[in-house]
Amino acid sequence: MSDVTRPRRTAAVIPAAGRGVRLGPGAPKALRALGGTPMLVHAVRAMARCRAVSVVVVVAPAAEAAEVRLTLGEHALPERTEVLVVPGGETRQESVRAGLDALPQDVTSVLIHDAARPLVPVDTVDAVVEAVRDGARAVVPALPLADTVKEVEPGKPGEPEPVVATPERSRLRAVQTPQGFDLATLLEAHAAIAVDGEGATDDAGMVERLGVPVVVIPGHEEAFKVTRPLDLVLAEAVLARRRATDAF
Repeated sequence: MSDVTRPRRTAAVIPAAGRGVRLGPGAPKALRALGGTPMLVHAVRAMARCRAVSVVVVVAPAAEAAEVRLTLGEHALPERTEVLVVPGGETRQESVRAGLDALPQDVTSVLIHDAARPLVPVDTVDAVVEAVRDGARAVVPALPLADTVKEVEPGKPGEPEPVVATPERSRLRAVQTPQGFDLATLLEAHAAIAVDGEGATDDAGMVERLGVPVVVIPGHEEAFKVTRPLDLVLAEAVLARRRATDAF
């Protein structure tokens, strides 16, 4: 079948193997409750609400894959979306690759989404998918920065650090997920770039290293990453507002 006539099937991969130590002690970050429901379930639902996404692969800590499967089975998910759980690796890069390896053979494009961004609106997901289908090989949603950013010479924690440069804020963007890719392009990046230390933490950055153009589309303020306790408070407030207005 030629590329012109080949059906376009989109999948989503959610790496969820992080411990989330900055949120404090307790369950793995992806299983922390948000509005009484694990963040991971919110993230899976966020991907499944996009009608173009037919399969979601959750990459769980190897020792907790069975618990994650059980957790997902206890919550209602769209029946039209297939949800798979696979064990991850030691790094995010290895975990994403494990998720890619689990994709059905007919998938042509893929979204990589942080489990810690549980409230990304479906309109943002749809926009990423559409940009890839329109021909972009790599797409990232992002927002302009509200704060001035300083580049510094890193020092010891708590000590003053000398400023090296002040980048022009208008040229900077804070990147979010889901990031969208032509699957063949992302597989090429993972094959070409070896895991080094903690590995790559940004899939679009890996594609950039291939020399492939990456495009930015508008992100959304509610697609923030839940990393610290204050983020969880904000996420609870956003979720409560959505439920009060039937927007969730």
